[in-house]
Amino acid sequence: MNLRVTWVQPEDLVGHELRQAAEDGRDARAPAARWAAAGGPPAPDAAGASATPRPDLRPLAEELLDALAALPSPLAEHEPTALPDILALTAAPSGPPHGDAGTEDGGRPRTPLPGSPYGGGAAPTPPHPMPDASPRPHEAPGTTPGPGGLPGSGRFPEHGDAPASPHAGNRSGGLPGPGDAPTSPGPGDRPADDPALLPRLYAAWLGRAVGCLLGKPVEKLPLPAIRALARATGNWPLTTWFTARGVPPELLAAHPWNRRSAPTSLAENIDGMPEDDDLNYPLLNLLLLQRYGRGFTTADVARLWLDELPAGRTFTAERVAYRNLLDGIEPPLTAVRRNPFREWIGAQIRADVHGWTHPGDPVAAAAQAHRDAVLTHTANGVYGAMFVAATVAAAASGTADVHRSLAAGLAVVPPRSRLARAVRRGIAHARAHTDFDAVVDRLHAELGGYHWVHAVPNAALLAAALTHADGDFSRSVCAAVSGGWDTDSNGATAGSVAGLLAGRPERLPERWTSPLKNRLATSVPSFDGIGFDTLAALTHLEAVRP
Repeated sequence: MNLRVTWVQPEDLVGHELRQAAEDGRDARAPAARWAAAGGPPAPDAAGASATPRPDLRPLAEELLDALAALPSPLAEHEPTALPDILALTAAPSGPPHGDAGTEDGGRPRTPLPGSPYGGGAAPTPPHPMPDASPRPHEAPGTTPGPGGLPGSGRFPEHGDAPASPHAGNRSGGLPGPGDAPTSPGPGDRPADDPALLPRLYAAWLGRAVGCLLGKPVEKLPLPAIRALARATGNWPLTTWFTARGVPPELLAAHPWNRRSAPTSLAENIDGMPEDDDLNYPLLNLLLLQRYGRGFTTADVARLWLDELPAGRTFTAERVAYRNLLDGIEPPLTAVRRNPFREWIGAQIRADVHGWTHPGDPVAAAAQAHRDAVLTHTANGVYGAMFVAATVAAAASGTADVHRSLAAGLAVVPPRSRLARAVRRGIAHARAHTDFDAVVDRLHAELGGYHWVHAVPNAALLAAALTHADGDFSRSVCAAVSGGWDTDSNGATAGSVAGLLAGRPERLPERWTSPLKNRLATSVPSFDGIGFDTLAALTHLEAVRP
């Protein structure tokens, strides 16, 4: 049997690049016609390769990929990739409360942070501007404050009780006003010195693992299939792990679980946390900080990957960038050369550590995430990482509720970008509907034209899930996963944020944490079998490092 390497063959990438061109408004009619005339396949729906190998199309595919990348995007002005250009577009958040969709721009530009190694102008960027959500959406009535209080998992050294999420259940703490824009802490103001940070980080690592594991068996499944499988076992709305027990055989035949994940992620099979790229990348970024410190460069990220990341554990944009590195292409060109996945979710799933190690400093967290992201991504793919890093940093402070945390995330993203518009839309829909299924249906109707791994729809769903759950841990991870698209990645990020808001590992329900057995499997060297308590301690060391 021939070996077929997925996600990198030029003939498998053209369809994805044509789709990306349609999303960001480039006129790709001529290349599309040439590809169709040659019998070129469309983009695969879920897999990393087309159904039938066509190596005969490779020379044409390489030519078309280069030609498509050179086409100008009409959205480049509002969706740059270079950090100074991003910062020039971001402004102190203002407008309606609660993170509602309000003013498009306005406010003063933020003072630029120290420069990024990304030296160029805008890379190929994004789709047609989306109309914003209603500027004054209705608030969902009475929601459960705070994460569940059942005993948690594992052992943890006592550092004094962490306060409960200070704004849990409080719907009044939305967007900061113009005077409350996320900024770097002043002298003597070091949230990292807070003794409650260590247990918060432990809860965040556990939460990330729980959300990821919950989403693993249904990754790549369409939304109707996820709902049908859960309803068949009485688990809808989603409240616990997926199970095959009790699912009719004909339903399983029609909607099989993710074949790689089901053996380790269904309720009856869970035995510790199995390997997943959503946990591998936080481990790598922990190594990155240990090895290079906070002043790391994008080239340092590349060196670390070549040293420590097996190529077979990379996918989509990460695999393309890895291939580019091996071809002698240096960052940031690794993100743009024949990389139609540059605005997908890959950089976003790497961002948590940047937020965990900058508690209370979302701007610095976002800048650090940018240096990581531009190895593989551009524009909205980078904004997803910055949005998550800033949201996580705010939640890690111990003083922000979920709504202020999301507002801090939005504040670092160009306001006219598709990702910012989609996040505002997700927040607005979550506030307008008490039934989260209705929120998801709206998002799928409005953003379903994107690939299911694209950063834009997934960021919208993540923001909607966190908003609707109002800080409750179980509702956060279940909402994120039940919305479909990239289920394990969205569940992981939602779990990280909600874990931080919970404040301590024992505040996470035991039904979620006990099956993890305080054990993580990974192919990242020196981490296989490590406990989440140990990971929290290692992360804390980086957070308090001067």
